[in-house]
Formats: sequence, structure tokens, C-alpha cells
Amino acid sequence: MARESQFQAKLIRKLKERFPGCIVLKNDANYIQGFPDLTVLYRNHKWALLECKRENEAHKQPNQEYYIQKGNEMGFARFICPENEEEVLNDLQQAFGA
Repeated sequence: MARESQFQAKLIRKLKERFPGCIVLKNDANYIQGFPDLTVLYRNHKWALLECKRENEAHKQPNQEYYIQKGNEMGFARFICPENEEEVLNDLQQAFGA
């Protein structure tokens, strides 16, 4: 099983391939506890928050569920792991209208 950092690096490459011109920001885990790992900025004021997990059953830190819920109310936010990666990327593609 790959480490979360390895999964995240591959995911960033996939995001840039799938959504040309997007900007992927790695968020500082020490700034706001539980805030998602990645912010994806895309054209037409579209954005997404993604919390990377190495597997579907990985432990969730305090506040992660809260920020994913809040982010999804405002735009698009999901937990993403190898098991649901394609589903989340397809949902994101639909949300971005790409």
C-alpha cells in the first residue's frame, strides 16, 4: 500500500492532466487543524477541496469531516483515496463542467 504522500503526488499529476490549467495548492496542515490537504482552482471561479487518505478506512483527524461538509456546502469537497479516486474525479469533472 502506498503512503498518503505518494498517493497525493500522483493525484496532483492526474488533476493537472485532467483539468488543464488548474492550480493545485497544498494546504498547511499546521494552519487550520483538519482543513483538507488540497485546494484545486479551476476556470470560471470553480474550486474544490480534497482530503487525501491512503485507504478508505484510514483514520480521520478531528475537524476533517466538518471541513469537508462545509466545503461541500459552498462548492465541492471530498475525501479521496485509491478506492474512490475515479468516482471522485468523475464527480469533480461534472462539478467543473469540464
